[in-house]
Amino acid sequence: VQLQASGGGLVQAGGSLRLSCAASGTTFTIDDMGWYRQAPGNKRELVASISSGGRTNYADSVKGRFTISRDNAKNTINLQMNSLKPEDTAVYYCNAVGSFNENYWGQGTLVTVSS
Repeated sequence: VQLQASGGGLVQAGGSLRLSCAASGTTFTIDDMGWYRQAPGNKRELVASISSGGRTNYADSVKGRFTISRDNAKNTINLQMNSLKPEDTAVYYCNAVGSFNENYWGQGTLVTVSS
């Protein structure tokens, strides 16, 4: 499975960005997909995830501001990020979990929120 992420960039606080991730390869093996982020000096943390059935999970810090969606037919997920804060600044990684709990990662896309 290969993951290609896009959509990062620079935005002012309060603004919005949309991240996209497209999966290719043996996509039929994918169960959950999601987004993680890692800020300098911090551990990588889960931002949001979505199951193949559409069940979502969000970090408390982004609830009400971020929305994850999935198109199983196109093997894509999106992360709509609204009301962005400077503390959302990080490299965002697309993640997919396979049937045997193997993890796949995209290349990372930088999101910078200026105050």
